[in-house]
Amino acid sequence: MMNNILIIDDEIEICESIKMILEYEDYEVLYFTDAKKGIEKLKEGLFSVLLLDIQMPTISGFEVLNEIGSFDPRPNVIMISAHSSLENAVKATKLGAFDFIEKPIDREKLLISVRNASERANLLLENQILKRELDVDYSMVGSSDILKQIKMTIARVAPSDARVLISGENGTGKELAAREVHTNSSRAEEPFIEVNCAAIPNELIESELFGHEKGSFTGANQKRIGKFEAADKGTLFLDEIGDMSLQAQAKVLRAIESGNIERVGGNKKIKVDVRIVSATNKNLEHEIDEGNFREDLFHRLNVIPLTVPPLRERKEDIVELVEHFSTMICEKNNFPKVIFQKDTLKLLQSNNWSGNIRELKNIIERIIIMVPKESISAIDITHLLPSSKSKSDDFLNVSNSFQEFKEVTERAFIIKQLDLNSWNISKTAEILDIQRSHLYNKMKKYNIEKD
Repeated sequence: MMNNILIIDDEIEICESIKMILEYEDYEVLYFTDAKKGIEKLKEGLFSVLLLDIQMPTISGFEVLNEIGSFDPRPNVIMISAHSSLENAVKATKLGAFDFIEKPIDREKLLISVRNASERANLLLENQILKRELDVDYSMVGSSDILKQIKMTIARVAPSDARVLISGENGTGKELAAREVHTNSSRAEEPFIEVNCAAIPNELIESELFGHEKGSFTGANQKRIGKFEAADKGTLFLDEIGDMSLQAQAKVLRAIESGNIERVGGNKKIKVDVRIVSATNKNLEHEIDEGNFREDLFHRLNVIPLTVPPLRERKEDIVELVEHFSTMICEKNNFPKVIFQKDTLKLLQSNNWSGNIRELKNIIERIIIMVPKESISAIDITHLLPSSKSKSDDFLNVSNSFQEFKEVTERAFIIKQLDLNSWNISKTAEILDIQRSHLYNKMKKYNIEKD
């Protein structure tokens, strides 16, 4: 949390007085009586609050405020003036000042104003950090031809308000595509609100989407706005739309057609400006034939269809995804940077990722935690990969080196025998017909440890 305060005032007595008051409250305070030197210091971005005098001999406080308007980050500015006037207060506000206090300075008003300005600055800083983290977490990673095509489609569609229907298997990154649409649209600074239709019981989905009035049903103890209202001017992402009840589908259709919603238990029409992006892992045309999904709603949602491919169809992206996930996981856990060797990446590419990108991310996290090495080889990870029918193919694709193939398969065989014998070293060595010391040496060589 930043508690650094800068004062720019040509009267040194004022600076010293404010500094003493604020330092007593544990703020870090620096001051300049020369405005130009103060502006240079502000460029370092170290201050959450600037206390700025309006009347100064060489440059006015308004000129300083105007000059620092493009600074990023910019501190919250509290203007100080010996000549209190409505005109000055209005002008300061128009130029982006946070507050306005007059001389002689009242101690309590000063502390309240600085505290509020500091808290707001820190809140904005936290939001910026969170947004940067989200931008990393939610970026679509890869440079395969098929992913490039998806990104090109999103870039073309995003600036419009056209509704987008994203289809694809579980774990392929449908939410990432939805966020890309929002981020590249004119609504990017407005809310992105997500609703997982499959996770909400049918009896609550309407309340979740449209809100409810107090007393509209048992347990409705107070009025609540729904996701449509929360997403006003922004984007509403309806995930797993194929699991929505027919009754809720009818209300969503009405909301799309009229641009109005009604809360459950209410009769007032509420206008909303929402762009809808939806996603499903189901074949909605088949669901229509089965009577589970409204055809008219399907056509409303499916203005721009977008299909996100499974990982098995874009395996060339796995190397970039592994690098992306490993960097992200190491940074979040304060681990040293991890390098995946070429044979490791080749093994990961050959695996059958039935759980798609989500499964790959989980496996990378498991590997980084369970293999405490900065350089990870294929031998280190074979026992951590999900079992599949193609496991024999995975071994064959590890390397063209016969020696490396023998090491990978020997390691996997030893781990399997240890598992079968509850990690009893003596019993396993006896079954393998080798000395116990020999088995210990093998375990050390292949970095085999019980989880």
